[in-house]
Amino acid sequence: MSVLSRPQFHDEAAAFRFVEAEIWPEGPVCPHCGGCERISAIKANPEKKIRHGLKFCGQCRRQFTVKVGTIFEDSHLPMTKWLQAIYLMTASKKGMSAHQLHRTLEITYKSAWFLEHRIREAMASGDLSVFGQGGGIVEADETFIGRIKGVPKARAYHHKMKVLALVDRDTGKARTMVVDQVNAATIMPIVKANVDREAILMTDESNVYRHAGKHFAAHGTTNHSQGQYVDYDMPAVHSNTVEGYFSIFKRGMKGVYQHCAERHLHRYLAEFEFRYNNREALGCNDADRATAALRGVVGKRLTYAS
Repeated sequence: MSVLSRPQFHDEAAAFRFVEAEIWPEGPVCPHCGGCERISAIKANPEKKIRHGLKFCGQCRRQFTVKVGTIFEDSHLPMTKWLQAIYLMTASKKGMSAHQLHRTLEITYKSAWFLEHRIREAMASGDLSVFGQGGGIVEADETFIGRIKGVPKARAYHHKMKVLALVDRDTGKARTMVVDQVNAATIMPIVKANVDREAILMTDESNVYRHAGKHFAAHGTTNHSQGQYVDYDMPAVHSNTVEGYFSIFKRGMKGVYQHCAERHLHRYLAEFEFRYNNREALGCNDADRATAALRGVVGKRLTYAS
């Protein structure tokens, strides 16, 4: 027996029960009116095309399933394949390509590509709490990846897409975002909005952070251009944690996905951020990670055009 032998991955009724238990832990809630008192189940009947998990709300007198108002809405894929896809994507440390998923689930490439983007949408946390609360250490760094469409290739990084990452060393959580430019005018307002003023900021020698010490309790730097990655007099001064996060991100993007359009980059960031923030070192196994992603599906419907 394997993990993927569990009932919710093969039996449609079991899959709906599993999803309902996670999304409606206190019982069904009508997505149309918010009612929860007069809801009855309609028995599935494949011969008459009655859907699995169909419910009837006695308050607004409308029918619904657990798929309404989630990433599953209007999807013709069985719920079993959705749950398999969520598990495979959350369990793969560096991601799973749409081509691999379409071969594994035996669905079209187009369906697999859209399915993955909808799952990435569910992975986006939306957490806006500041890092470094209580005087904790926060590492900040930028990286460059891919190429911006229509921008001529140059020797520097101007033709590449730019990503800023923050890692809270105490909680072990990361936060990433796409940025337009790598300069103080663009980066510092984002850092100040996401890092507590009492925090200690760790960066490399970039001029972007030249005046960061004015905004935080302290600012430690290491000079990467001279081969310094740790301050041996003060070993806590380094940005190796965020560099490690970028190594996982780049191995996945270059080795698994290989190409990413600029308008989709924020979703790929959400995927890697989700797995990093729900990793084994923080007490989260593959099943926990898949369940956490499933709980994030509500209110995040994504259409193919978007």
